[in-house]
Amino acid sequence: MTLLFTHPDCLLHDQGSRHPESPARLRSVLAALEHGDFAALERREAPLATVEQIARVHDPDFVRELLDAVPDHGLVRLDGDTAMSPGSGRAALRAAGAVVAAVDAVMRAEASTAFCAVRPPGHHAEPGQAMGFCLFNSVAVGAAHAVAAWGARRVAIVDFDVHHGNGTQSMAALRPDWMYASTHQYPFYPGTGAVRERGQYGNIVNAPLSSGDGSAAFRSAFTGRILPALDLFAPDLLLISAGFDAHRCDPLASLELDEMDFAWVTEALAELARRHCSARMVSTLEGGYDLSALAASAASHVRVLMNS
Repeated sequence: MTLLFTHPDCLLHDQGSRHPESPARLRSVLAALEHGDFAALERREAPLATVEQIARVHDPDFVRELLDAVPDHGLVRLDGDTAMSPGSGRAALRAAGAVVAAVDAVMRAEASTAFCAVRPPGHHAEPGQAMGFCLFNSVAVGAAHAVAAWGARRVAIVDFDVHHGNGTQSMAALRPDWMYASTHQYPFYPGTGAVRERGQYGNIVNAPLSSGDGSAAFRSAFTGRILPALDLFAPDLLLISAGFDAHRCDPLASLELDEMDFAWVTEALAELARRHCSARMVSTLEGGYDLSALAASAASHVRVLMNS
Protein backbone atom coordinates (compact mmCIF):
# COMPACT_ATOMS: atom_id res chain seq x y z
CA MET A 1 0.00 0.00 0.00
CA THR A 2 1.07 3.58 -0.68
CA LEU A 3 0.18 6.54 1.53
CA LEU A 4 -0.22 10.15 0.42
CA PHE A 5 0.62 12.79 3.03
CA THR A 6 -0.42 16.38 2.42
CA HIS A 7 -2.16 19.30 4.15
CA PRO A 8 -3.96 22.50 3.08
CA ASP A 9 -1.49 24.51 5.18
CA CYS A 10 1.13 23.79 2.51
CA LEU A 11 -0.85 25.99 0.12
CA LEU A 12 -0.57 28.99 2.46
CA HIS A 13 3.16 29.53 1.91
CA ASP A 14 3.14 32.25 -0.74
CA GLN A 15 6.32 34.03 -1.85
CA GLY A 16 4.58 36.42 -4.23
CA SER A 17 2.66 36.25 -7.49
CA ARG A 18 5.75 35.98 -9.71
CA HIS A 19 7.68 33.47 -7.65
CA PRO A 20 8.11 30.09 -9.39
CA GLU A 21 7.72 28.14 -6.13
CA SER A 22 4.00 28.85 -5.88
CA PRO A 23 0.92 27.20 -4.34
CA ALA A 24 -0.14 26.30 -7.88
CA ARG A 25 2.63 23.69 -7.92
CA LEU A 26 1.03 21.67 -5.17
CA ARG A 27 -2.46 22.17 -6.57
CA SER A 28 -1.32 20.72 -9.89
CA VAL A 29 0.18 17.65 -8.22
CA LEU A 30 -2.89 17.03 -6.07
CA ALA A 31 -5.19 17.44 -9.08
CA ALA A 32 -3.19 14.84 -10.99
CA LEU A 33 -3.48 12.45 -8.05
CA GLU A 34 -7.29 12.74 -8.10
CA HIS A 35 -7.36 10.67 -11.30
CA GLY A 36 -8.98 7.27 -11.00
CA ASP A 37 -5.59 5.56 -11.24
CA PHE A 38 -4.90 6.83 -7.73
CA ALA A 39 -8.13 5.80 -6.03
CA ALA A 40 -6.23 3.23 -3.95
CA LEU A 41 -3.97 5.86 -2.41
CA GLU A 42 -4.68 6.23 1.29
CA ARG A 43 -4.69 9.95 2.04
CA ARG A 44 -3.49 11.22 5.41
CA GLU A 45 -3.06 14.70 6.85
CA ALA A 46 0.52 15.76 7.40
CA PRO A 47 1.08 16.62 11.07
CA LEU A 48 3.16 19.53 12.33
CA ALA A 49 6.75 18.53 12.98
CA THR A 50 8.01 19.44 16.42
CA VAL A 51 10.87 21.82 17.00
CA GLU A 52 12.74 18.92 18.61
CA GLN A 53 12.38 16.80 15.45
CA ILE A 54 13.64 19.63 13.24
CA ALA A 55 16.50 20.45 15.63
CA ARG A 56 17.98 16.99 15.04
CA VAL A 57 19.38 18.40 11.78
CA HIS A 58 19.05 22.19 12.15
CA ASP A 59 20.67 24.47 14.71
CA PRO A 60 18.05 25.05 17.45
CA ASP A 61 18.66 28.82 17.40
CA PHE A 62 18.05 28.87 13.64
CA VAL A 63 14.77 26.96 14.04
CA ARG A 64 13.48 29.37 16.67
CA GLU A 65 14.65 32.46 14.80
CA LEU A 66 13.09 31.36 11.53
CA LEU A 67 9.73 30.59 13.14
CA ASP A 68 9.82 33.87 15.06
CA ALA A 69 10.50 35.73 11.79
CA VAL A 70 7.27 34.55 10.11
CA PRO A 71 5.38 37.79 9.37
CA ASP A 72 1.86 38.66 10.45
CA HIS A 73 1.30 40.21 7.02
CA GLY A 74 3.27 40.76 3.83
CA LEU A 75 6.57 39.06 3.07
CA VAL A 76 9.86 38.67 4.89
CA ARG A 77 12.81 38.04 2.57
CA LEU A 78 15.45 35.55 3.71
CA ASP A 79 17.60 35.80 0.58
CA GLY A 80 17.18 36.81 -3.03
CA ASP A 81 15.23 33.64 -3.82
CA THR A 82 13.46 32.82 -0.58
CA ALA A 83 10.70 34.61 1.34
CA MET A 84 8.12 33.87 4.00
CA SER A 85 4.45 34.87 4.20
CA PRO A 86 2.14 34.51 7.22
CA GLY A 87 1.44 30.87 6.33
CA SER A 88 5.03 29.84 5.76
CA GLY A 89 5.84 28.62 9.26
CA ARG A 90 2.98 26.13 9.41
CA ALA A 91 3.63 25.02 5.82
CA ALA A 92 7.27 24.27 6.61
CA LEU A 93 6.30 22.40 9.77
CA ARG A 94 3.73 20.36 7.84
CA ALA A 95 6.27 19.55 5.10
CA ALA A 96 8.75 18.19 7.65
CA GLY A 97 5.97 16.56 9.66
CA ALA A 98 4.74 14.72 6.58
CA VAL A 99 8.10 13.00 6.14
CA VAL A 100 8.28 12.12 9.84
CA ALA A 101 4.78 10.63 9.73
CA ALA A 102 5.56 8.77 6.52
CA VAL A 103 8.70 7.27 8.08
CA ASP A 104 6.62 6.16 11.07
CA ALA A 105 4.05 4.55 8.79
CA VAL A 106 6.49 2.53 6.70
CA MET A 107 8.55 1.49 9.72
CA ARG A 108 5.34 0.26 11.38
CA ALA A 109 4.54 -1.65 8.16
CA GLU A 110 1.28 0.25 7.73
CA ALA A 111 2.42 0.77 4.13
CA SER A 112 5.53 -0.01 2.14
CA THR A 113 5.73 3.34 0.34
CA ALA A 114 4.61 6.93 0.88
CA PHE A 115 4.60 10.16 -1.08
CA CYS A 116 4.59 13.54 0.66
CA ALA A 117 2.86 16.11 -1.54
CA VAL A 118 4.04 19.13 0.39
CA ARG A 119 5.80 22.45 0.07
CA PRO A 120 8.02 24.38 0.59
CA PRO A 121 10.78 22.10 -0.70
CA GLY A 122 13.69 21.42 1.61
CA HIS A 123 16.90 20.01 0.18
CA HIS A 124 18.80 23.32 -0.04
CA ALA A 125 18.19 24.22 3.62
CA GLU A 126 21.49 24.08 5.51
CA PRO A 127 21.82 23.36 9.25
CA GLY A 128 21.71 27.08 10.04
CA GLN A 129 20.37 28.70 6.87
CA ALA A 130 17.23 28.76 4.73
CA MET A 131 17.98 29.17 1.02
CA GLY A 132 16.94 28.26 -2.50
CA PHE A 133 13.17 28.28 -1.84
CA CYS A 134 13.74 25.96 1.16
CA LEU A 135 13.07 26.63 4.87
CA PHE A 136 13.56 23.32 6.74
CA ASN A 137 15.21 20.25 5.23
CA SER A 138 12.26 17.88 5.40
CA VAL A 139 13.95 14.78 3.98
CA ALA A 140 16.83 15.16 6.43
CA VAL A 141 14.39 15.60 9.31
CA GLY A 142 12.83 12.30 8.24
CA ALA A 143 16.19 10.55 8.03
CA ALA A 144 17.18 11.72 11.51
CA HIS A 145 13.80 10.58 12.84
CA ALA A 146 14.29 7.12 11.35
CA VAL A 147 17.55 6.78 13.27
CA ALA A 148 16.36 8.34 16.54
CA ALA A 149 12.88 6.82 16.77
CA TRP A 150 13.30 3.53 14.91
CA GLY A 151 16.95 2.63 15.31
CA ALA A 152 17.60 2.59 11.58
CA ARG A 153 21.26 1.76 11.04
CA ARG A 154 21.60 2.92 7.41
CA VAL A 155 19.35 5.49 5.79
CA ALA A 156 19.85 6.38 2.12
CA ILE A 157 18.60 9.62 0.57
CA VAL A 158 18.41 9.72 -3.23
CA ASP A 159 17.87 13.11 -4.86
CA PHE A 160 17.04 13.51 -8.56
CA ASP A 161 16.04 17.17 -8.43
CA VAL A 162 17.85 19.18 -11.13
CA HIS A 163 19.53 21.28 -8.42
CA HIS A 164 22.03 19.68 -6.07
CA GLY A 165 20.78 19.25 -2.51
CA ASN A 166 23.59 21.10 -0.79
CA GLY A 167 21.79 21.16 2.55
CA THR A 168 21.10 17.44 2.60
CA GLN A 169 24.69 16.74 1.60
CA SER A 170 25.99 18.95 4.42
CA MET A 171 23.89 17.05 6.93
CA ALA A 172 24.73 13.60 5.58
CA ALA A 173 28.46 14.19 5.20
CA LEU A 174 29.11 13.88 8.95
CA ARG A 175 26.77 10.94 9.55
CA PRO A 176 28.20 7.52 8.68
CA ASP A 177 24.73 5.98 9.04
CA TRP A 178 23.39 8.11 6.17
CA MET A 179 24.13 8.01 2.46
CA TYR A 180 23.30 10.87 0.10
CA ALA A 181 23.25 10.26 -3.66
CA SER A 182 22.32 12.85 -6.27
CA THR A 183 21.95 13.44 -9.98
CA HIS A 184 21.77 17.14 -10.88
CA GLN A 185 22.78 19.67 -13.50
CA TYR A 186 26.34 20.88 -12.91
CA PRO A 187 27.76 23.47 -12.83
CA PHE A 188 24.51 25.09 -11.73
CA TYR A 189 22.80 26.46 -8.65
CA PRO A 190 23.83 26.11 -5.82
CA GLY A 191 27.36 25.37 -7.05
CA THR A 192 27.90 22.16 -5.08
CA GLY A 193 27.69 18.55 -6.22
CA ALA A 194 31.03 17.75 -7.83
CA VAL A 195 32.11 14.10 -8.01
CA ARG A 196 35.00 14.84 -5.64
CA GLU A 197 32.60 15.77 -2.82
CA ARG A 198 32.44 12.46 -0.97
CA GLY A 199 31.97 13.36 2.70
CA GLN A 200 34.02 12.44 5.74
CA TYR A 201 32.90 8.81 5.52
CA GLY A 202 32.74 8.40 1.73
CA ASN A 203 28.95 8.32 1.98
CA ILE A 204 28.25 11.08 -0.57
CA VAL A 205 27.76 10.00 -4.19
CA ASN A 206 27.33 12.78 -6.74
CA ALA A 207 26.65 12.00 -10.40
CA PRO A 208 26.54 15.42 -12.07
CA LEU A 209 24.94 15.91 -15.47
CA SER A 210 25.66 18.56 -18.07
CA SER A 211 23.25 21.04 -19.61
CA GLY A 212 21.37 19.31 -22.42
CA ASP A 213 21.82 15.80 -21.03
CA GLY A 214 18.78 13.60 -21.36
CA SER A 215 17.53 10.11 -20.68
CA ALA A 216 20.67 8.18 -21.65
CA ALA A 217 23.01 10.20 -19.42
CA PHE A 218 20.55 10.21 -16.53
CA ARG A 219 19.97 6.47 -16.62
CA SER A 220 23.68 5.79 -17.03
CA ALA A 221 24.41 7.90 -13.93
CA PHE A 222 22.09 5.68 -11.93
CA THR A 223 23.06 2.30 -13.35
CA GLY A 224 26.78 3.04 -13.40
CA ARG A 225 27.26 5.01 -10.20
CA ILE A 226 24.33 5.51 -7.86
CA LEU A 227 22.62 2.12 -7.81
CA PRO A 228 25.86 0.16 -7.27
CA ALA A 229 26.78 2.48 -4.39
CA LEU A 230 23.33 2.02 -2.86
CA ASP A 231 23.68 -1.75 -3.12
CA LEU A 232 26.98 -1.60 -1.23
CA PHE A 233 25.45 0.66 1.44
CA ALA A 234 22.43 -1.70 1.81
CA PRO A 235 20.02 0.77 3.44
CA ASP A 236 17.36 -0.07 6.02
CA LEU A 237 15.20 2.75 4.62
CA LEU A 238 15.23 4.63 1.32
CA LEU A 239 14.16 8.28 1.19
CA ILE A 240 13.70 10.18 -2.08
CA SER A 241 13.99 13.89 -2.74
CA ALA A 242 11.66 13.87 -5.74
CA GLY A 243 12.29 17.01 -7.74
CA PHE A 244 10.86 17.04 -11.25
CA ASP A 245 12.63 20.13 -12.58
CA ALA A 246 15.01 18.03 -14.69
CA HIS A 247 12.04 17.71 -17.07
CA ARG A 248 12.75 19.15 -20.50
CA CYS A 249 9.85 21.61 -20.16
CA ASP A 250 11.04 23.10 -16.87
CA PRO A 251 11.83 26.82 -17.15
CA LEU A 252 14.54 26.90 -14.48
CA ALA A 253 16.99 24.34 -15.87
CA SER A 254 18.18 22.67 -19.06
CA LEU A 255 18.17 18.90 -18.72
CA GLU A 256 16.04 16.88 -21.14
CA LEU A 257 14.18 14.29 -19.07
CA ASP A 258 10.50 13.41 -19.26
CA GLU A 259 8.00 11.61 -17.07
CA MET A 260 9.10 8.20 -18.35
CA ASP A 261 12.56 8.82 -16.92
CA PHE A 262 11.07 9.56 -13.51
CA ALA A 263 9.01 6.36 -13.72
CA TRP A 264 12.15 4.41 -14.69
CA VAL A 265 14.24 5.70 -11.81
CA THR A 266 11.40 5.11 -9.34
CA GLU A 267 11.14 1.48 -10.46
CA ALA A 268 14.92 1.06 -10.19
CA LEU A 269 14.86 2.45 -6.66
CA ALA A 270 11.85 0.31 -5.76
CA GLU A 271 13.70 -2.81 -6.89
CA LEU A 272 16.65 -1.81 -4.72
CA ALA A 273 14.33 -1.17 -1.76
CA ARG A 274 12.85 -4.64 -2.19
CA ARG A 275 16.36 -6.11 -1.99
CA HIS A 276 17.53 -4.23 1.07
CA CYS A 277 14.78 -2.63 3.16
CA SER A 278 11.58 -4.63 2.84
CA ALA A 279 10.45 -2.26 0.04
CA ARG A 280 10.30 0.70 2.45
CA MET A 281 10.47 4.01 0.55
CA VAL A 282 9.38 7.52 1.48
CA SER A 283 9.38 10.19 -1.21
CA THR A 284 8.87 13.93 -0.76
CA LEU A 285 8.26 16.61 -3.34
CA GLU A 286 11.12 18.99 -4.05
CA GLY A 287 11.28 21.11 -7.25
CA GLY A 288 9.42 21.25 -10.56
CA TYR A 289 8.18 24.52 -12.01
CA ASP A 290 6.32 23.77 -15.24
CA LEU A 291 2.89 22.88 -13.88
CA SER A 292 1.90 20.39 -16.57
CA ALA A 293 5.27 18.63 -16.54
CA LEU A 294 5.28 18.59 -12.74
CA ALA A 295 1.82 17.04 -12.57
CA ALA A 296 2.57 14.37 -15.17
CA SER A 297 5.94 13.54 -13.64
CA ALA A 298 4.64 13.30 -10.08
CA ALA A 299 1.79 11.08 -11.28
CA SER A 300 4.26 8.76 -13.04
CA HIS A 301 6.38 8.60 -9.89
CA VAL A 302 3.45 7.83 -7.59
CA ARG A 303 1.99 5.28 -9.99
CA VAL A 304 5.23 3.28 -9.73
CA LEU A 305 5.29 3.64 -5.93
CA MET A 306 1.79 2.16 -5.82
CA ASN A 307 2.86 -0.83 -7.88
CA SER A 308 6.06 -1.47 -5.91
